[in-house]
Amino acid sequence: MILDTPALVSWLEDLAEAAERDGFQVVRWGEAGGLPLLGLVRRSRPDRARIYLSAGIHGDEPAGPLALERLIREGFFSSNPETTWTLCPVLNPRGWAAGKRETPEGIDINRDYRRFLTSEAIAHAAWLRTRPANDLYLSLHEDWETEGFYLYEIDPRERPRFGERIVNRVAQVIPTESREELDDHRTAAPGVIRHPPRPDEMENWPEAIFHTNLHPHLSYTFETPSALPLEARVRAHMLAVKAAVSLFLEEWRPGER
Repeated sequence: MILDTPALVSWLEDLAEAAERDGFQVVRWGEAGGLPLLGLVRRSRPDRARIYLSAGIHGDEPAGPLALERLIREGFFSSNPETTWTLCPVLNPRGWAAGKRETPEGIDINRDYRRFLTSEAIAHAAWLRTRPANDLYLSLHEDWETEGFYLYEIDPRERPRFGERIVNRVAQVIPTESREELDDHRTAAPGVIRHPPRPDEMENWPEAIFHTNLHPHLSYTFETPSALPLEARVRAHMLAVKAAVSLFLEEWRPGER
């Protein structure tokens, strides 16, 4: 699903209006090629859990932004009012408008959180450095090389968390990726890659590694297979987010950070 620039501007405006109706503050922390880079913030008390979600860092992965939009419209975030939410719904709007993974300059933003060659990563990192530490990081992605759902789990304490339980819940709507090696990583369980809080390549930091090093916290990156119908991928991301948030909040206690 490609949205040309006028259609994407309209979509972002509609999303911002829906978010404001749901109690979010809309923050324009940057722009790229005239397109806004938005943060959606819904605050709770300082002693409550803080959860961050991002999507659309690759322009050819539309299921993530659409899943966040639908979660906003169905009231998922307002149904958890004691949580502070920070959403970045489209980190690469120029890529989405072009139907490309990278920026128009050919740079993968999700490998640019150390060198900072893109205006998107520069502005995003600068804004994040002004924000309080999060307790849970979730990022929504897609993978054109796989046939099932899988995830990356990063825990600074390098202990297993609840990746398998998230995968099992998502299996209600799409299959779990069964290969034992994914994206040059061995799986710890079907569909679960447990990744250390360090980059695979020292100069090419993904967003998740930047977050983990900025404020160490639990991190999940969800990957749906691009070959499946878009609706199935959107539903899978929604279910993964709901599962991760539910499981995390069951464990989280005030004063843990």
